[in-house]
Amino acid sequence: MTYQPASRMRLLQWLLAGALCLSASVQARSLPEFTELVKTNGPAVVNITTNHKQKESPEIPSDAPGYEEPFDELMKRFFGNPGGGGGAPEDFQADARGSGFVLSADGYIVTNHHVVDGADEILVKLNDRREFSAKLIGSDKRSDVALLKIDAASLPTLKIGDSSSIEVGEWVLAIGSPFGFESSATSGIVSATGRSLPTDTYVPFIQTDVAINPGNSGGPLFNLDGEVVGVNSQIYSRSGGFMGVSFAIPINIVMDVVSQLKTNGKVSRGWIGVYIQEVDQNLAQSFGMPTPTGALVTQVVTEGPANNVLQLGDVIIEMNGKPVANAGSLPAMVGTVAPGQSVKLAVMRNRERQEVELKIGELPGEEGAEPTEPEEQAQAMPEGVEVLGMQLTPIDETIREALGLAVGGVLVEKVTGDPAQRAGISAGDVVALLDGKPVSSPEEVKKVTSEIEKGKTVAILVYREGAARFMAMKVE
Repeated sequence: MTYQPASRMRLLQWLLAGALCLSASVQARSLPEFTELVKTNGPAVVNITTNHKQKESPEIPSDAPGYEEPFDELMKRFFGNPGGGGGAPEDFQADARGSGFVLSADGYIVTNHHVVDGADEILVKLNDRREFSAKLIGSDKRSDVALLKIDAASLPTLKIGDSSSIEVGEWVLAIGSPFGFESSATSGIVSATGRSLPTDTYVPFIQTDVAINPGNSGGPLFNLDGEVVGVNSQIYSRSGGFMGVSFAIPINIVMDVVSQLKTNGKVSRGWIGVYIQEVDQNLAQSFGMPTPTGALVTQVVTEGPANNVLQLGDVIIEMNGKPVANAGSLPAMVGTVAPGQSVKLAVMRNRERQEVELKIGELPGEEGAEPTEPEEQAQAMPEGVEVLGMQLTPIDETIREALGLAVGGVLVEKVTGDPAQRAGISAGDVVALLDGKPVSSPEEVKKVTSEIEKGKTVAILVYREGAARFMAMKVE
């Protein structure tokens, strides 16, 4: 059969159209399908409303995020007229909303601590629109997990997965009640794992780009197998709404907390009794490490588990054979170990790798020990000695005890130049260690300095406003 030019053109058009359809079909098949996942698991996701009875009208600070004068009337509509009237304070109900999910058919519900914190009344609304008053079984601020119980039976439940198998790039789905809109589903991918946040040191968060907004808190995060791998907890936002970064508590941590809350009504965590900081490139160089990793010990609690085991300036690089990636990862690793168990720590000490064994203690309560701020110093100071760009004077025994220093300590009276200036030293700092050696007088600082090779970067431990911190200083 012979084709004419027009026929050839039509054939090419048909082939091209077929190829485009095939490509679209292949692309569509490569994207995840969430419909059945939502249908199957949606009934076990709940909406939570809490009431907080307070004795005074809420204040709206003028420097609050999003506060602007044109919105005064809107603020008054929702919050009343702060400061107006001048009469006795009146009771009012402050409502808060969140999400949660059914853990067991007999009515146990998981949500966030911050959703129910301080609530006078907790109301749980099921997917079938039934409503129950919930009892708070237990709540843990450090992990942001709370366990509730409602008087119900034969409830739909969810399948619990394994958050340790989560990988960056895999698809995840969230179901919750953003802004009170019930049974809302959003999807995205895991963008990071083991993420440490400044205010939540005991949770290695799962970071995602799933759209999470106020009201999603406490709701489940699913993998494509329909298993719960996390509990949505926080967002990073400058506007109060979703900006592309959200955080979920790994379900393995949630289930451990839930088990303890259900059994004991509280949560026990491991503790080694040290204060730590990050290791940057300059500090890594001063400790003889090829890369900045691990957790640098800046203080050892006198009666804590690490006393007489770890030393100031130790860099903890492994625990039970697992690498300690950074300072933020260590508390979460230690927190999962039951008090009373022993662990093996690998540390960098005096530029050499050493291994020590330590018995884990129990983390103190929320009011646990904090660094003590030194008392005000006497006005009369002896004449200072200048070294390394610092004018140094001795400190008295009162300040030394307040800082928890057994020996050593020299006050930086004034920063006069390099290398102290480049290291970030400030007037009022107390220098306790220089290149791993304790110093208790300006003369000792000069002596240690004279023994350091010019051009070498060393670590210097300073106490500032009651907290200890290592800094890297290049000796010139």
